[in-house]
Order: sequence, then C-alpha cells, then structure tokens
Amino acid sequence: MDRSIARAFLAGSAPCKRCFDDRRFAEIAALAGEPGRAAMLHALLDGRALTAGELARVAGVAAPTASGHLAKMEETGLIAVVAQGRHRYFRLSGPAVARMLEAIMEVASSAPPGPRKLSVGPKEKALRHARTCYDHLAGTLGVGLADALTAAGHVELTEEAGILTEGGCAFLAAIGLNVEALKARRAARSGRILCRPCLDWSERRFHLAGALGAELCTHSLQAGWIRRLPGSRAVLVTRAGERVFREEFGLRGMVEETGVAAL
Repeated sequence: MDRSIARAFLAGSAPCKRCFDDRRFAEIAALAGEPGRAAMLHALLDGRALTAGELARVAGVAAPTASGHLAKMEETGLIAVVAQGRHRYFRLSGPAVARMLEAIMEVASSAPPGPRKLSVGPKEKALRHARTCYDHLAGTLGVGLADALTAAGHVELTEEAGILTEGGCAFLAAIGLNVEALKARRAARSGRILCRPCLDWSERRFHLAGALGAELCTHSLQAGWIRRLPGSRAVLVTRAGERVFREEFGLRGMVEETGVAAL
C-alpha cells in the first residue's frame, strides 16, 4: 500500500484543556444558536459562497439585521468573506465549522419532540436521502457510497480515521476521478486530510469526508451523476448517476429507495 496516500489519518484530536476557553465556547454557541444566524449557517453548509442579500432572504430578516449577523459571525471565525470586484460573498470558514453544524443537527434530530409536531415536507425527505455536507456527499447516498467503497476494500474507515488503498486509487481513477491531484495534495502536505469519516446526522453512520469526499462530490456533479436541488442542500440522482452508482458501486435501487426521481 502506498503509505504516502494511505496514512490519511488524524481526523482531528480533542483540544488541549489548557487551550480551551469556556467563554469562547459559549460565545460561538450563542452565535450559532440564534435562529436567523442558524438559518444562514445552514444555507452555507453546501460549501457555496452567498451574498448578504441571499442570506438575508434565507434568514427572513432585513438587510441591516443580516449585515449585523454576518459581521458577528465573521469576527468569531464562523464565516469568511470572499471579495470579487465590488461584490462580497460569504462562506463557512472551513470544514471544522461544517462538522460542528452537522453535529448540532444530529443532536437536534434525536432530541425529544417539542409540544408542536413539525410537518416533514419533501425538501426534508430529499435532504435525508442525498445532500451535500459542506463539500462532500451525505444522506442515504453518501453513506451508501462509503459502505460500498469499504466493502470493496477501496477504503478503510474507523471512527476516527480513513485510508484510501491502492486498489481504491485504481478504481477511482477508472471512473474518472482525478486521483493524481489527490496524491499531489497529500504529498504537498496541504493540511487537509485525504480521507476521514464524518458521522451522518440523518443516517447515524459514517459517510466520506476529507479531500477524497470532496473530489467524489465534485466529480459526481461535473459528470452529471447528481444535480443540485435549487434552494436546498439536497441533490437529485440523474439516470446516468443511478446507472453508475448501481454498476460501479453496487448501490441497487438507489432511486427507488430514496424516492428521488431519476432525470
């Protein structure tokens, strides 16, 4: 096994107690917990950058209120600003923030129901079946792909680490993924983990994250295997994608099981 690729460990260690600041923790939790800001953060979970106006509409607040929310989240490091000409776009500051949000969603989904019963609409169902989690695939589709790659010996996953095997490199290259770029990123020690597990909040099992998960998601979109559902993190499986996921990954009946119509 090529250990320059395989040793894509270290999904992150617990913070040193001496470096941990309770007040900082409370500040970040309070910021993320405000409904308007929570809606904005959730909208950014698909990895895209959005304008202040777009995020204001998502949160259902006026432009000045949205600007105040964004300034606070930028100051604390939850989001980052991308300037392009005269325009300013906002995105999550990194994968750590995305993992935090997914963990909160996992806890929220398992909490006892409140006094009012929430109606589950089509968008929520679609999110559970196939969605983006920051820059990688999640839901039934994401977990299914992780299971398939693991069962075939292409990937080895534990609760804290992941390994991409030599066979996995060959398989991914054969279906069109840019494996050489993944190798180069790892060799350059870019700071991003190549392969790691991410606990899925709806499936309560692991899907693939890290540079490998991001490349698989990007290629699936570019190859037309999936497409984004407008205004949502949900993705739809196309007819081409259903065929690839069935023939190459062994995910049979994915469209029927998820209830997502192939296009």
